[in-house]
Amino acid sequence: MTSSTETGGVTGTPDKDYNLVWYVEACLSNALRLESYIQDAEREKDTEVADLFRKAQADSRKGAEIGKGLLRARLNDG
Repeated sequence: MTSSTETGGVTGTPDKDYNLVWYVEACLSNALRLESYIQDAEREKDTEVADLFRKAQADSRKGAEIGKGLLRARLNDG
């Protein structure tokens, strides 16, 4: 469900900024979670799955770095 009215009145943070903070946190959390999955796959000697999770982890890290850069730019301008 989407809302066309909430722009920070409830949270004190405009939606677009809150969404960006959420995205960065989700990417970082995902990178951490995937580390456990990689270790599980390695323990089972399943290199195919471990490699998949490593790629996903790298993508999550990249997303977090891009998001942090956007946040940094916006916070410096604000």
